[in-house]
Amino acid sequence: MSNFYFKSDLFEIEPGEDDEINPGIYGRQLANWLKSRLEQTGYEVEPVIAEDWGRCIVVSRAPFMLWVGCGNMMEDVDVNEGDPLPTIENIVWLCFVEAEVPLFKRLFNKPDTAPALNKLKADLASILSSESRITLVEEP
Repeated sequence: MSNFYFKSDLFEIEPGEDDEINPGIYGRQLANWLKSRLEQTGYEVEPVIAEDWGRCIVVSRAPFMLWVGCGNMMEDVDVNEGDPLPTIENIVWLCFVEAEVPLFKRLFNKPDTAPALNKLKADLASILSSESRITLVEEP
């Protein structure tokens, strides 16, 4: 599984958090919680980065960038700027793992990203499945 979809009442939507990214994109509390859990697992995690699609948690930069993306999807809700915040019941949270190899490394001696990706995916699966307030769901 590359993407993890789940429901949870553990994370709230903070007023104005989507001002940093795009309307209807949330997950600041999720990203901060996950950053803490990854640190407890032994990763040296950088500060959370706001992206237009959600939040990025970088766990390493060498020999390639390895990171976890966090965000949300909404069930049967369209969000427009200025709308009231959606309820948690309509949110499906999403996490995914990525590895980015710089161009010069891809051209000359591409590092094998599979072991690091697989370990991070397994650690992420363990973190999410061990939290009783998280229920993994199918992709919406």
